[in-house]
Amino acid sequence: MGSQKNTRDFRGVQRGSLLGFGVAENLAISDVARVFGLRTSAIRYYEQIGILPPAMRKNGQRRYDNSALFRLAVVQRARETGFTLEEIRELFFGFPPGTPPPKRWHQLSQRKIAELRDRMKRLKLMETLLKRVEDCRCDALDECGEKLLRQGSR
Repeated sequence: MGSQKNTRDFRGVQRGSLLGFGVAENLAISDVARVFGLRTSAIRYYEQIGILPPAMRKNGQRRYDNSALFRLAVVQRARETGFTLEEIRELFFGFPPGTPPPKRWHQLSQRKIAELRDRMKRLKLMETLLKRVEDCRCDALDECGEKLLRQGSR
């Protein structure tokens, strides 16, 4: 196989490729956590807040199937793109039944993009203000305060 290094996370199967090997039925919570790089407590919490449906039980232990993996894949992508858990709940439950996924993603994405643009503006302002104070020539912080008050907040 040459010099190509192959990182394997779960029973010799690459992370994210369980479905191709048909091993995505009856998984223990630790197996699911390993696949998604989560703690088992995160999966239990997702169940608790309703993002993930309650797991089947086998001998008292949680067991997960494909549908849980599919749901967690969506949750993971939403988290990667900056969605909060409340926004993820909205993605799943905040639309009329039958609303297609593209419409859900589009609506929430547009709102998130607007938030990101606002955050970028604030970050740019912070950078500008930091550059100004970086060039401080005051002898005491009280002197800085006096100059800042004379200049205004900007």
